[in-house]
Amino acid sequence: MRTLASALSPIAADLANAPRVYVDANVPLGLVTFMRRRLAWDVLFVLEDPDLRRAPDRDHFEHALDYGRTLITLDFDFLDDRRFPPSASPGVIVLSAPDERALRRLLTHADREWLRPATPGVLPLRGRKMTLTP
Repeated sequence: MRTLASALSPIAADLANAPRVYVDANVPLGLVTFMRRRLAWDVLFVLEDPDLRRAPDRDHFEHALDYGRTLITLDFDFLDDRRFPPSASPGVIVLSAPDERALRRLLTHADREWLRPATPGVLPLRGRKMTLTP
């Protein structure tokens, strides 16, 4: 007979190796679904949390680091090093593309190139910010 622990073990193993991301409110839900289903990322989407959905950008930046997650956004404000210093950055990816299909391609590239850490639990872009465009 299977136990709850034995049933959840494969799921926990998959999540342990999954990129952990913090997605702010301006990212479309379809893209969040793509991250979860196609890329198998562990996604914290701020619109799903009533305490986070209306938080200011500064709080999102700090929460992403506190929660050990790379921040994914469409908001170029996060590139302002005076407001969001790289030394305090959890790793920020600012996406810019004309449509959701192009955004999915950018995320697939980010998954392959930067977000699959060699060591689980390590923020792969800690202290860095990047803009991804097609």
